[in-house]
Amino acid sequence: MNVKSILIGAASMVLATAATAQERVAVITPYLAQPGTQFYIDGFEAAAEGRGWEVNVIDTAGDIAAVISRIEDAVTQNVDAIVINVDPAQVEAGLAMAADAGIPVVGMDAGMSPYVATNVTSNGYAMAAETAAYVVNRLNGQGNVVMFVFDPFPPVQIRGVIADAIFANTPDIEVIARVTPDVQDGGIADSRAQMEALLAANPEPGSISAVWAAWDQPALGALQAVEDAGRAGEGIVIVGMDANPQARDAIAAGGNFEASMAQDFEGIGAAAAEAVARLVSGETITAPVTYVPTRLITSANVAD
Repeated sequence: MNVKSILIGAASMVLATAATAQERVAVITPYLAQPGTQFYIDGFEAAAEGRGWEVNVIDTAGDIAAVISRIEDAVTQNVDAIVINVDPAQVEAGLAMAADAGIPVVGMDAGMSPYVATNVTSNGYAMAAETAAYVVNRLNGQGNVVMFVFDPFPPVQIRGVIADAIFANTPDIEVIARVTPDVQDGGIADSRAQMEALLAANPEPGSISAVWAAWDQPALGALQAVEDAGRAGEGIVIVGMDANPQARDAIAAGGNFEASMAQDFEGIGAAAAEAVARLVSGETITAPVTYVPTRLITSANVAD
């Protein structure tokens, strides 16, 4: 065999190896019961499939501590990248292990951390401001509001903080309850039960003017409670965030559920995949947060 043949053969082997190389990515979340998380992951997996990646989706079913163990497992398996959908501050031990191993981590609607190359998300500040302002304007700046929040998760905690500020800046708006529902099932069932209790404690028509929810599940639970209590006719304004299919159906029905912010879930998943691709290719991402656009959904554009 001559030198030319050897070089051609070696080049062919390199090309074959490159063609069959497959990036392995672990996607880890405790929130797969949430529709939004499911949509993020759908978008990520679709983008990953186009790149020929092997993706392992790991759900710890609400167990935050287990996320650390699953990150450590991914590091032991020497994956090429890790994507998280959880508060980075709660899983730092696992993230530090990934950093030590040189494995890049991308947040998918997670939070900022020195261990996270970039967090791909919607602008929670803007979403909360727009939905809270919608409530204030619909009530002409006066009324009693129930808030459904979830402070343990940074992207949702941010929304509550901004809504708090807007309601506090409106003198005749009073927040009569700030509820953190159980999210094991996504949040609908417990939010419904909590809203039922609030309706019973405030039986007079007009005693509850609006419900502001930091995501759609509590808003849907509150809607069920209002309708079942026979109080839909009081004009209680309900606003959520995410614009998931159930929320869109409720808005289209023209009842109490009036508005929700549409996040581009698949877009967030695709942008997270793009961030992973850049990192595994050796690129450095300088922006700690990558925002994907949102828009307010009401009866005027829900059919679009």
